[in-house]
Amino acid sequence: MEQELQVLWVAVTAYVFAGVVAVVGVVLGKRPERSVLALMLAGLALQTLSIGLRWDRLGHGPFITMFEILCSNVWSLMTAYTLVYWRIPRIRASAAIVMPLMFIMLGWLMVAHPGEGHYPPTYNTPWLYIHIGLGKVFLGAVLVAVGLSCVILLRHAGIGLQRLAQLPASAQLDELAFRCMAIGLIFHTLMLIAGAIWAQDAWGRYWAWDPLETWAFITWLTVAFTIHARLAYRLSPPVHAGLVLAVFVTAFLTFFGVPFISATPHQGAV
Repeated sequence: MEQELQVLWVAVTAYVFAGVVAVVGVVLGKRPERSVLALMLAGLALQTLSIGLRWDRLGHGPFITMFEILCSNVWSLMTAYTLVYWRIPRIRASAAIVMPLMFIMLGWLMVAHPGEGHYPPTYNTPWLYIHIGLGKVFLGAVLVAVGLSCVILLRHAGIGLQRLAQLPASAQLDELAFRCMAIGLIFHTLMLIAGAIWAQDAWGRYWAWDPLETWAFITWLTVAFTIHARLAYRLSPPVHAGLVLAVFVTAFLTFFGVPFISATPHQGAV
């Protein structure tokens, strides 16, 4: 365990440096994009190694304890944002917002207990991995949308107008955030379907309205409402951005708050 934790802390350090460099770059009007990308890739490589070492040692994936849930979601969120950071250079300055948001999860990860958890026999199904994978894509899409929405809201409040000028216009950011939310809705829907199939296979019922399932459905409704309102009422970028943040808060509570306080048998898998 000691080796995998040491590798993980080095990965966390690389993420923190990436965030600091991104923030300093925006504040000073610099563009240290290659350095930020290199640090994020280094962190991902190291965290992948750490997860692989733990997986090999325990014989199961990182989805049992809160430490494992946080670790795997940090990895998936960083993977999603790093991919977007690499493929869409125009929005790279949003790292100054996204990375500090990731610091919250990184801090929580550092204080979580890295002990082992019980691996239930109901987890021996491919539907678990499909369910988890779809959920991680959903969270990654929402994270990108949140970063763009925060830029829109900061501009609307008159904060950092010059420092955020290198990013596209708010209308363009709003359109990209909307597309990310649409992707998120698709994958969240598929996640719920895969989860229901897994529940039927494991417990003999598709849906039980336990806390996690209830909040997952509330999150789905929040995403669907945001997309519907954006299309039907032609919301302004700041209003749409506010709804995106509401989706993020709801999703965060669903994926991290409910498993933490709930004790149903399959709560740790998200």
